Amino acid sequence: MKKKKLIVMSNDALVYEDLKTLENMPELAPVFKEGAMVRHVRTIYPSVTYPCHVSIASGCYPDKTGIVSNSVVKPGCCGPKPWEWFHDSVKCRDIFDAAKAAGLTTGAVFWPVTGNHPSIDWLVDEYWPQSENDDMRDVFLRSGTSEELWDRVVRHYVRGCHIRKHPETNYLIMDCACDIIKYYQPDLLMLHPANIDAARHHSGVFSDLVTDAVRSAGEWMVRVITATKNAGTFENTVFAFVSDHGQLNITRRINLNVLLREAGLIDVDENGEVADWRAWSHSVGLSAQIYLKNPEDADTLQKVENVLKQAVSRGVYGMERYYTKQQAEEEEHLAGDFSFVVETDGYTSFADDWKEPLVHPMDLGDYRYGKATHGHNPSKGPQPPLILWGPGIKKGAVLDRCNIVDEAPTFADILGLSLPDADGRSLRELLEEA
Repeated sequence: MKKKKLIVMSNDALVYEDLKTLENMPELAPVFKEGAMVRHVRTIYPSVTYPCHVSIASGCYPDKTGIVSNSVVKPGCCGPKPWEWFHDSVKCRDIFDAAKAAGLTTGAVFWPVTGNHPSIDWLVDEYWPQSENDDMRDVFLRSGTSEELWDRVVRHYVRGCHIRKHPETNYLIMDCACDIIKYYQPDLLMLHPANIDAARHHSGVFSDLVTDAVRSAGEWMVRVITATKNAGTFENTVFAFVSDHGQLNITRRINLNVLLREAGLIDVDENGEVADWRAWSHSVGLSAQIYLKNPEDADTLQKVENVLKQAVSRGVYGMERYYTKQQAEEEEHLAGDFSFVVETDGYTSFADDWKEPLVHPMDLGDYRYGKATHGHNPSKGPQPPLILWGPGIKKGAVLDRCNIVDEAPTFADILGLSLPDADGRSLRELLEEA
């Protein structure tokens, strides 16, 4: 038998409840009839896309990966900030590294935090133009796309495509992924369409728009399967259909930095802009990470904790609880340069502004403040599933629960690799015995 190949398709924000829609698509009947499944996958904290996808690929929690938010911390800014696009921020090895070290070929299309990843042969990173005048060729080449891949594949699909708009960006992703299968047949390919996530942000956790987005995801699943048939690799390809997180409906957003400013921990100039700060709240959607300019400043640490303790006790500031740095690491494997983590009450998102008013309505212009969003503790709300299908997968095997860090060790097992530093385990209950 030929060596196995693996394609991992992450449908951003797909949850178990969505599978009813996919199961009713005749083209996907073999996947659900012959595949294996985990119904509920507990993701990481915070449940946002970039940290989640690094954990899916590495099998490690954020305290090992070093990726704790989609965007970088930028005190004094409440608008767009740089995201964690590039792989050099990741502090651990992943499935791409293991595959490359074993002599396998690798590809990734819009898999987060893979910019300039040295172990990916055919790479189209999730990275977007930084200005209106940014040349699209430069955008992709500086994030790791080779000139050969640009010329042969990517350039044919980017013209007129507005990166980050959905569903059009997903068509780009699928076109590139299918061409990579056609021309290169990588041993490992990971791709990340995000149409379901966008639909939930726009219309709420469950809606007709979300159902349509799930059907589109099903059509893309079929398209990837068909691409392997056309390339002659279907018989030895295992398909893993995964997701990164669920979402919760929200009704408002709160600017925690207003509370820190009122406590004398943020100074503003005559124009109301940040002149200095001693503590800063960084929004991660349904959670927030509180950073100290000087983490060793015991007086500021105590002042911040007093603010958070009072806000939680009053019950009107959108906070269910806060974690100290030690609690976040011990309870959720979340560690970083922050000093506290604030968790939502379930219907409040957190924003970065330091200017009043404290409370704002939802805002469809930012994924963190739409009708539904994420970043919450992963024990809440709908959960992502995991579906495996292909050679060596145990037909009809079902687990009710696993952790998202179990996925990478399972992928490694399928490819005959190992990830000794992963926090998770291989889900061998879903695999046939060798």
